[in-house]
Amino acid sequence: MHYTAPLLPEEVIERAKKLNSTLISDAMGCTGSMDHKVKPVAAGMKVVGTALTIDMRAGDNLFLHQGIYSGGAGYVIVADGKGHSENAYLGELMAGAAKAVGLEGIVIDGLVRDKEMLGKIGLPIFAKGFIPNGPFKNGPGAINTVISCAGVAVHPGDLIVGDEDGVVVVPKEKIEDALQKAEKKLEYEEKRLETIANYEEERKRGNVDGVSISPPWLENKIKEFGY
Repeated sequence: MHYTAPLLPEEVIERAKKLNSTLISDAMGCTGSMDHKVKPVAAGMKVVGTALTIDMRAGDNLFLHQGIYSGGAGYVIVADGKGHSENAYLGELMAGAAKAVGLEGIVIDGLVRDKEMLGKIGLPIFAKGFIPNGPFKNGPGAINTVISCAGVAVHPGDLIVGDEDGVVVVPKEKIEDALQKAEKKLEYEEKRLETIANYEEERKRGNVDGVSISPPWLENKIKEFGY
């Protein structure tokens, strides 16, 4: 049985890797982010890839096991753990297996365990926290189906971008629009940061009298409130 949606084009993935979760969320009108508790299990982890979705019974990881061995390079497992807070859905062994088969990372609406070893393995894993209790393995569940993960709908084949700020889901039909807008926002922010840095240097030299670095949009927007 074929469990995975087609991989997104490599060109899409490479463009997304040059961005981050905040730029992409901004590009979608400040939407698309999973619950703020879903964070990387170790500092510096970032993931970009095609969603391989898993639906699980609360506290049960049977279908997460199957998902790991159904995936491979290019895929990010996104698992709906129902926000369950009494059992961990994976630990060192499953993370090691996921890395071995080439998965890009795993995102879980739930808890994990073996924190120290997950950091050493280095596979990008995003979860809501840690607990020693292990999971059950009885099912039911589903693979490659529409799920809700940490408050966001995820379809097989959606674009997943995760970093220190959290995880953002880009629906397949919105990917090109989101990437174009995020790339423009990145260009704006780079120029803006340069302007800010130059202003600081000039201020230290005493050369900023009568000069403002407030962005043009602020003056127009604040006028609506009589300022």
